[in-house]
Amino acid sequence: MSGPTRVMIVDDQAISRRFFELTLKGSARYETVFSVASAFAADVYLLKGKVDLILMDVLMNDGSNGLDAAAKIKKNNPDVKIVIVTSMPEYSWMDRARQIGVDSFWYKESDRDDILDVLDRTMAGESVYPANAPEARLGKATRACFTEREMDVLRELASGKTNSEIAQHLWISENTVKSHVRALMQKTGFSNRTELAVHARVTGLALHPKN
Repeated sequence: MSGPTRVMIVDDQAISRRFFELTLKGSARYETVFSVASAFAADVYLLKGKVDLILMDVLMNDGSNGLDAAAKIKKNNPDVKIVIVTSMPEYSWMDRARQIGVDSFWYKESDRDDILDVLDRTMAGESVYPANAPEARLGKATRACFTEREMDVLRELASGKTNSEIAQHLWISENTVKSHVRALMQKTGFSNRTELAVHARVTGLALHPKN
């Protein structure tokens, strides 16, 4: 390939976009050609100019999703390299990224000097994924503290469903839902279900795998 690698940055956080822009600017190997705040139109930008590599966040404030955008781009532009970048330790995202064909995956909490190495290895044809997701915490608990059924209830709770709606969706009794919610509050230390739901959503721990 002649000339620097042409990169599109897709991240709703201005500070993250600026960090990536400055990082790429400091390397003669890369050039930022687009820097956008939404994944909704990421594929459209590929029609506006040549892009070799995309750095893309997962969840964005406008409701767009980097994994959905990556799936669409890989289907129509399989030669474009994609590196998913996120600060949320949702364990299922790496699995979905692999299924989509995302080339590499990087956590923003990692050593920031590593991102250029990840990009270099990705452009060289390597698929770079971390061995493990960062430890996900919710209040006093970690992801490992919850059973899979508790996680099911937590995901539904975080989406705003009532106990009755959760029970219907998961095919369990309302009393069982209440029991799981109590257990979740005990483990996390939150005093009410609203606090539990809000923190679960903010941390990304309770997001559905397809979100």
